Amino acid sequence: MTDARASLPAPIIVTTLFGRADQGWLDGLRRQYFPPERNVLDAHCTLFHHLPPSIEVELKHRLNTLTRGVRAPEARASGLMSLGRGVAIRIESPGLAAIRADLVDAFAGLLTPQDAGGWRAHVTVQNKVTPATARLLLQQMERDFRPRRVELIGLGAWWYRGGPWEPISRHLFA
Repeated sequence: MTDARASLPAPIIVTTLFGRADQGWLDGLRRQYFPPERNVLDAHCTLFHHLPPSIEVELKHRLNTLTRGVRAPEARASGLMSLGRGVAIRIESPGLAAIRADLVDAFAGLLTPQDAGGWRAHVTVQNKVTPATARLLLQQMERDFRPRRVELIGLGAWWYRGGPWEPISRHLFA
């Protein structure tokens, strides 16, 4: 990427950060099932898809406040979700939902319709495939899937400039 492009304003994405073991498990599923030419990101659970770049400083401050000295919320990989053209693992975490709700309140007038609407916490392990391929994987994964606890270690903010995301900041729980 050129230096000029890197300095242009870009949307901000906010995600959870998983513990090493859970990140490895989710990345492994993503490598196994995501179309390789489209798999340019690590597995992630997105809290916000498109925040305006103008809130970068305020967002970092709020993410620090929500994580610094705060115990990580409990979370579970609770089941599977059909995405129509893909499959995801549903993440249940009342604590994470409360963090997101706090940020929704703080940035309400600045959210895109996607980010202002309902939120279904999940990690996509397959996407951009035919509906038949997605249904087949969902059926296959349902046979072996067992709910499990997942470790959340923090929140990450990223620039989106069309390709792999560029890190802005990491905010770790206590």
